[in-house]
Amino acid sequence: MGGLSIWHWLIVGILVLLLFGKGRFSDMMGDVAKGIKSFKKGMADDDVPPPAPKHLEGQRAPDVTPSPTATADRDTL
Repeated sequence: MGGLSIWHWLIVGILVLLLFGKGRFSDMMGDVAKGIKSFKKGMADDDVPPPAPKHLEGQRAPDVTPSPTATADRDTL
């Protein structure tokens, strides 16, 4: 009692094939394989360092020195 025999599994397998069909089941397995491949590719891409941030318009770059006129304007205040 509680154990499933080979006949139970055979009936379950036939029901699954009847519900999904042979073509739909193989298509689902192909989609699963594509998902696994893209996941592995994504994990491999994580090893590459991200690109350096680009300068956004309207922001001052951190390595820019102030111009002489900006210093002169600040001294007159």
